[in-house]
Amino acid sequence: MMNQDAEASSSTTTSHYSSSSSILSNYPLLAALLSFILAQTIKVFTSWYRDRRWDLKQLVGSGGMPSSHSATVTALAAAIGLQEGFGGSMFAISLVIACVVMYDAFGVRLQAGRQAEVLNQIVYELPAEHPLAESRPLRELLGHTPPQVIAGAVLGLTTASIAYLIVMARSRA
Repeated sequence: MMNQDAEASSSTTTSHYSSSSSILSNYPLLAALLSFILAQTIKVFTSWYRDRRWDLKQLVGSGGMPSSHSATVTALAAAIGLQEGFGGSMFAISLVIACVVMYDAFGVRLQAGRQAEVLNQIVYELPAEHPLAESRPLRELLGHTPPQVIAGAVLGLTTASIAYLIVMARSRA
């Protein structure tokens, strides 16, 4: 009897997700992608404000204000929480992953970028005849400062919330 109940529950859950969902109506995925695109676009403007020149490489580069990694994972976690509930396993998993990604962005990757800066300076000061003198410089802009991570998280939360309101308004219409 319990086995039949489990099978019925499993088939209901499976049919619910497979029949009514497509990737184009996946609200958490769309919120995350939109947040990523917004963050990368904003980076072009923040770099212009800082340097007074347009740098379209910011559209695909890492580092800078705001953190697109933070925006993406925060939007994903918030959207899952809003859609599935904040007490579920899906939200817990996405929240833990978001925390790991944000910690990595302003911890490990920021320090790796700072080390690359120092190493590039050392190589620059090598005599011309040294074998490493002509080596390509390491990428220095890898991670984020805490304000960049926080700005990305706020952007992700805002994007997921506005997208949720739009989805709810469309479902009522």
